[in-house]
Amino acid sequence: MKAHKMAKLDMTLRHFPHINGMCYGRGAIRLTEVTVSDKLEGFRASKEHFRGLSFPTISSVCPNAAIIHYSPHAETCAELNPDSIYLFDSGAQYLDGTTDITRTVHFGNPSTHEKASYTAVLKGHIALGNACFPNGTNGHALDILARIPLWKDGLDYRHGTGHGIGSYLNVHEGPHLISFRPHARNVPLQASMTVTDEPGYYEDGNFGIRLENVLIVKEADTKFNFGDKGYLSFEHITWSYYIKQR
Repeated sequence: MKAHKMAKLDMTLRHFPHINGMCYGRGAIRLTEVTVSDKLEGFRASKEHFRGLSFPTISSVCPNAAIIHYSPHAETCAELNPDSIYLFDSGAQYLDGTTDITRTVHFGNPSTHEKASYTAVLKGHIALGNACFPNGTNGHALDILARIPLWKDGLDYRHGTGHGIGSYLNVHEGPHLISFRPHARNVPLQASMTVTDEPGYYEDGNFGIRLENVLIVKEADTKFNFGDKGYLSFEHITWSYYIKQR
């Protein structure tokens, strides 16, 4: 668990205002999905104990953001523009931990539908991250918490909500996960496990939204202890702000 505290310092996305200024401020320059990804990797690489990325960065704008595992290429990638959503999913390997984070931003004026969709994803993200649950609870039971705000609007997403993370190992590591898939029932969450919280919404041909933090399962201090089960909750170890949409 100590190694994953590094996630608290992995705040690369705090540089988004800098990217915004480069793209749309005075003396703006042409930025693409690849050049922005490279720039943000450079910011992350300046941190102590950095040893490389933990997986290929997903840097996506416009309809590309609706492709869940999109991979940009310099020859074909899209340019950033102030009228589109930008989704950035990245992580790094450090000597003392592994990180995985996703943020979604809009550098201009998002539509009412885009704002409502982002808000639903954020509500689900917060609901799961603030959950308190009895020992023996698995990720299949918790998955619904992240989806309810989306379901209220008739929306959903096609991937699981959370995966374990190995320390300087695989960024996707079991045996536990938070998902609607049946095998998420196999292993209950236990104290000291790491798991991501990453609901999303993807509108084919239009835009994509995802928010992701790393959490550590911890023992919860509850007022009561029904059935002497003991209860668990999450500690948030990703320190990066959310974008306030206009």
